[in-house]
Amino acid sequence: MSKVAGSDTTLPVASLTVESLAESVLLHLPALTDALVETIYEQNPAYRELDSVPQQDLWRSCHDNVARVVQMVADANPGVRYFDAALETGRRRAEQRMPLDDVLRSYRLGGRLVWEALIDEARAQGVVESAALLDVASKVWEVVDRTSAQVAAAYHAAERHLVRADERRRSTLWEGLLHGRAKDRAFVQEAATVLDVPVTGRYAVVAIDNLIDDDCTAAWLERQLARVRVGSAWQVRPQTVVGLLALGMESPETVLQVLRDSVHAPAGLSGVVNGLAEVEIAYRQAMLARRTLLAGQIDVAALTDRLPEALLLSAPELAEQLVQTWLVPLMTVPTAERELLLDTLDKWVTAAGSVRRTADLAHCHRNTVINRLHRIHQITGRDLNDDGLRLELGLALRAFRLFPPPA
Repeated sequence: MSKVAGSDTTLPVASLTVESLAESVLLHLPALTDALVETIYEQNPAYRELDSVPQQDLWRSCHDNVARVVQMVADANPGVRYFDAALETGRRRAEQRMPLDDVLRSYRLGGRLVWEALIDEARAQGVVESAALLDVASKVWEVVDRTSAQVAAAYHAAERHLVRADERRRSTLWEGLLHGRAKDRAFVQEAATVLDVPVTGRYAVVAIDNLIDDDCTAAWLERQLARVRVGSAWQVRPQTVVGLLALGMESPETVLQVLRDSVHAPAGLSGVVNGLAEVEIAYRQAMLARRTLLAGQIDVAALTDRLPEALLLSAPELAEQLVQTWLVPLMTVPTAERELLLDTLDKWVTAAGSVRRTADLAHCHRNTVINRLHRIHQITGRDLNDDGLRLELGLALRAFRLFPPPA
């Protein structure tokens, strides 16, 4: 045992040795920092290859962390006040996108350098007792482990914050694209960079009902579309999963087939637009195409296949007028007869007014078709022989399916 001069406190020799060694090492802190920076550049190449940590930043971080490690080695009861450098380093490296494994590797390199510096000082001071040196080694690596844990904790906390900030920014960019901000050149460039899509080129948008409310659907669809060389970006909303499809040279028909094979929810696919500046148009088209599906229908509705329905949905008052004019009178007959007459009308329009073809489609005799058409004329008062009205009747039937009147 030994006494410290001017004090009645008696301390173990090992404690005095560690403290005196640490004090000596701190006298050479700038040179030790230079050596650690050089070692990191040589043995941890990510710091050079990624070039995300400025050299002065690295030097200051090494300086402060080495100082704290040495101070903790010297302190018999080190407290949390020594973790400030580790916490700052973890936060900064997360912000700089430096991989955590490389950050922790640098801490281990620093720990080894501190250990070597302490051994050199021990030899200089004539400390050769193996027990004392073993105590120093044990303390160094205990401190390195504790500070490394603090670095990792701060890194993960900052990383979570950055992810949330990135998600908010990504969501803001998505909303801007879907609602017309892509006319702004600076905005569209940032959106293209963040979403990893080209500014120009052929685009389509798909809107899918979000039935499971997670990201799995988007990730799955991104992989499926990549197989046909279509890049995509996705936004998961509470009610809808929106996909931005960079078509490249692929045809909309190919994309539609992939979506129909992969999507098991009601969805709408827009027509083709040019560049991110027109994504707002494609989004409106996709949502409109989705609305053309009947209740409970599972399909991917392509706008180009449903233009009449889209027109009716865009002008609901006109659609209602068509139904009122043509079909509401049929609501007065019993349900079974009404369904039969509506089915005959639908097939008659499909057959372009041909009684024979209508009979083939309805699997009945042509006289039966004639009788049903006469019955419809009696109920509605409309002249079915007027070729000019057949288009109007066809639209009325589509509108009836989209906006069925109350029974």
